[in-house]
Amino acid sequence: MLSKQQIADAADQLYQAEKERQQIRALTLSFDMDMEDAYAVQKGWVDRKLADGEKVIGYKIGLTSRTMQLAMNINTPDYGVLTDAMQFASGSDITAADFLDPRIECEFAFILKKPLSGENVSLEQVMDATAYVQPALELISARSLRVDPETGYTRNVYDTIADNAANAGIICGGKKMAPEDIDLKWAGAALYLNDDIEDTGLGAAVMGHPGHGIRWVCRRFAPHGIGLEPRQVILSGSFTRPIAVKPGDRVFADYGEYGSIQLNFV
Repeated sequence: MLSKQQIADAADQLYQAEKERQQIRALTLSFDMDMEDAYAVQKGWVDRKLADGEKVIGYKIGLTSRTMQLAMNINTPDYGVLTDAMQFASGSDITAADFLDPRIECEFAFILKKPLSGENVSLEQVMDATAYVQPALELISARSLRVDPETGYTRNVYDTIADNAANAGIICGGKKMAPEDIDLKWAGAALYLNDDIEDTGLGAAVMGHPGHGIRWVCRRFAPHGIGLEPRQVILSGSFTRPIAVKPGDRVFADYGEYGSIQLNFV
């Protein structure tokens, strides 16, 4: 396990990478990390942001689709923390240079009305605790390099977890739907970049149903006595691949009868 000083050093590297908008080498090139170490580094990085005045508004669940798990050589999802500074409105102009290797994914956001916790949370309990579900985009930003230019080393899942699961932003839009009014397994979106369709997907790609991502994070938090709280926003996991964006790009996510989300990158 990493020492407290190593965890603090790794978290500071990620914090400075974001502040200076300069990617760093994968942490696993310098630190022999396991999953618990990676989450400890993530917490240290988030704590720095909270000390700057940001507030936790929820969590993101990542690596929920089998395709992404195979790509990362892992068989379990991961999570990151959402803060109020990460929120953007549909229709926003977003400065691409503010983010490192920015990418966009389609998801569904769950906004809770009841506390939710424990190792045995059911899908029915997840839906009962949900005030509404809304289309959402996640803005990805990688504080560490995906591939090291000197060695060709590819960062691994511990690097991504430490990097707050590569989260940088959340954009909600479209309709706010009561859980009983949407069949999330069969609901999905078409993701366009500059009027060209880049990917499509269904909620079923997220562990069979996006609500299973919420169940997973409850189980992950349970041994630590942590639960999800009312009014928190939970990104349940992407059902499209991450699409790279740059200045001048227009993003349009069409969720059909459930509305749409638009973004402009400048």
